[in-house]
Amino acid sequence: MRKRKWRLAAGIGAAALLTVLALAAFDSRLVTRSYSIETPLFAPVTLAVVTDLHSCGYGEGQRELLNAVEAAAPDAVLLVGDIVDDVLPQENAFTVLEALAGQYPCFYVTGNHEYWSGQVDDICRRIADLGVTVLRGEAAELAVNGQTITFCGIDDPDSGEAAAQLASLPVEEGDYTVLLAHRPEAIVDYLQYPFDLIVSGHAHGGQWRIPGLVNGLYAPNQGWFPPYAGGLYTFESASLVVSRGLARESTRIPRIFNPPELVVIKLTPA
Repeated sequence: MRKRKWRLAAGIGAAALLTVLALAAFDSRLVTRSYSIETPLFAPVTLAVVTDLHSCGYGEGQRELLNAVEAAAPDAVLLVGDIVDDVLPQENAFTVLEALAGQYPCFYVTGNHEYWSGQVDDICRRIADLGVTVLRGEAAELAVNGQTITFCGIDDPDSGEAAAQLASLPVEEGDYTVLLAHRPEAIVDYLQYPFDLIVSGHAHGGQWRIPGLVNGLYAPNQGWFPPYAGGLYTFESASLVVSRGLARESTRIPRIFNPPELVVIKLTPA
């Protein structure tokens, strides 16, 4: 009798544990993840990274995402590609873009899904009309807290223009310069130029993660166990921040232990 009760209790405990693990594994609630980077700047700067939205929904009026950005109080918002999806309707994406452009300086580069839509030029025009700075092989300066930061951006490699755009960017030694580039796997190319910070997305966190053990299982263009699935990576000359992105219902394979994230980068004086 006691053995039967023990087995029943063990079975209930195991089922409860599995339920808790499943709920945690498939939790798709938005998280905010912050990274702090020491810089030669003399005043702090906060950047919010919105990428790989894929036109996904975040509540009525996209308030869940917009509230998270507002809570971060960024000095600028970096829109690092795949904001618009090539399959889902574009309404959610433009709701976010319009709201952000009305509150913050915003900088945007294309991702592969904007190209796959077949409407990339029209998308870029619509985004620019909202007041967002669209960077397609261009640079733009922003005065923040009494200092100037240069934001550079290149199109997704599917444009066929990314390499030439990268080589032609007006990057000056001594200026604090941020590169927006959708794909992190080209980091070796980016490091050939004097960027201080590189911000990317695309990898979706490797889709499946085991926190503390596996940072990502598979990412496009990086393959199995991608080296740049998501996080802060430090090199001798620059830092790379890869957002795991905001895609939810657009992913064909569910995210596991990999909730969608808003990334906040805090640039601090050294």
